[in-house]
Amino acid sequence: MKNLLYIGNHLKQQTANISAIGILGPKLEQESYILRYASSKPHKVARLLDMLWSCFKHRKLTDLVLIDTYSTQNFYYALLVTQLCRFLNLKYIPILHGGNLPQRLKTHPRFSKAIFKHAYKLVSPSIYLKEAFESFGYKNVVYIPNSLEMSQYPFHEKQLDEVNLLWVRSFSKIYNPLLAVNLLKALQDQGIKSSLCMVGPDADGSLEDVKQLAKNLNVSVTITGKLPKQDWLALSKDYNIFINTTNYDNMPVSVIEAMALGLSIVSTNVGGLPYLLKHEKDSLLVPPDNTEAFVAAIKKLLDNPEATCEMAVQARKKVELFDWELVKHQWFELLS
Repeated sequence: MKNLLYIGNHLKQQTANISAIGILGPKLEQESYILRYASSKPHKVARLLDMLWSCFKHRKLTDLVLIDTYSTQNFYYALLVTQLCRFLNLKYIPILHGGNLPQRLKTHPRFSKAIFKHAYKLVSPSIYLKEAFESFGYKNVVYIPNSLEMSQYPFHEKQLDEVNLLWVRSFSKIYNPLLAVNLLKALQDQGIKSSLCMVGPDADGSLEDVKQLAKNLNVSVTITGKLPKQDWLALSKDYNIFINTTNYDNMPVSVIEAMALGLSIVSTNVGGLPYLLKHEKDSLLVPPDNTEAFVAAIKKLLDNPEATCEMAVQARKKVELFDWELVKHQWFELLS
């Protein structure tokens, strides 16, 4: 199968993080696949209509439709697109991204069956979602992890004589950015020299909440907004601990990137993260929305420098298996 239609949020705004469609699509193009995309329309209704029109317009030129599938409002985009694909006899593959998709399987069983039961295959970037879908009776799930081009990620051994926290995500309530600010305050209150840099676009107004909380707590937070990948990779050299504060998640690329770069990882233990990270082996995992647990984990990193260094090394070794030069063969097999 060489002609692919990729359905997802292919937005061009400078304020939005690059989505899965903007990462995987170009990589497949480099491997001689012909791709068409929908949609880059900023307005949600226009975007949905463009997705549906693209399926119809390219129906005779398309061997397979790839559909980025999330657990929030975009779940309904996938519902409507897949039903049109069924009507047009187009083979389709939902690519499962939403960390809360298992809840969708519980609360919306009829819609879920309409999307997933008739799919050619389901692609899960995490073992977590693969097992969750299989527990609901979906047996056509293929695990293909999110990939990196490892040559872009130099490993730097970090010193922990002070705490320099890096947070990289969209400012959204589900990612709990306020916890990062509370953590900085708690560390400084305990006399631990600390800084915090937060990188990412504002998704739902949470950025203003973060700024207000920092002002109320009288702490200084560096907020860069969205940065091109190369810029935040360069920025990461100045930081030594990556914090992932999310309440829901699947297999976040930002965490994989931090592992590749040599940052120590402290993350909540929600969703697919315990499948990606192993506590005290390559990271430290803590309960969600728990400032005290994050503080304790960071103090543990500071008090055990040799173990901390070894965890960073093990994290790098793990994500080297996610190199595109390895992962791409799984896509070739699926799409052949």
